[in-house]
Amino acid sequence: MFSLKHIIILVICAIIIPLGYYFARRVSLKRLSSALLCVGLVSETVKVFSYIIANEERLGGLLPKTDLPFHLCSIQIIFILIVNLTKSEKIKRMLFSFMMPSCLIGGLAALLIPTSSSLTMPAITVQYFLYHCAIMIFALCLLTSKEFKRTFKDYTACLKLLVGIAFFAIYINSIVSTETVKTNFMYVVGPPQSGLPYLTDKYGWLVYIVHYAFLVVTVITLFYLKPIINEIKARKAKKGVPCVEKETENV
Repeated sequence: MFSLKHIIILVICAIIIPLGYYFARRVSLKRLSSALLCVGLVSETVKVFSYIIANEERLGGLLPKTDLPFHLCSIQIIFILIVNLTKSEKIKRMLFSFMMPSCLIGGLAALLIPTSSSLTMPAITVQYFLYHCAIMIFALCLLTSKEFKRTFKDYTACLKLLVGIAFFAIYINSIVSTETVKTNFMYVVGPPQSGLPYLTDKYGWLVYIVHYAFLVVTVITLFYLKPIINEIKARKAKKGVPCVEKETENV
């Protein structure tokens, strides 16, 4: 991490993301969703075949359990597939509400803290960094899109989906993990790496998961801060209406 190779790749990503966003923001969300689905499917295909070939002697034709698409960034492929297949605007909006913060923050975290294979396997290096650049560009387009204007309902929908995904991740890790292979999808099992000052399991899993949940909810809340403030103002104004009406009647 932060080797010369990693820093050079980060510089390239820092050029790709704003350039990609400049062109992508002119495209409709429907076309952008289709493009991201294509990128995701190609990316996942490259990843699957690369990891199977790399681990062929040890696992045969199996994909290593730790590389299943259940991390925050890779699960976005499932979400974008649903977005492209469903005709329900409600489902699309719910998924967009979650993808906007999770793709941006998750993608950035993945670029800064890459996997070891993403820096040692050429095919995976290209796949890994381009895919995370793509989901960040998509998230930036959602963030600034006139088609997707964030509301307080989007914030609550995002939190509900977050809770569901958290439980899903706990179950998946419990099903897939063995005594020899431990998975940590969504980082609900433990911190992304040891030695972190805030995300630490030194005081047990419960303390870690509370810290983790607080951090995630805080970040999501910051993304929806404007709609939250607008909702608070609207509710205060609504409460003040009867009082004004009564005063008028008394006069």
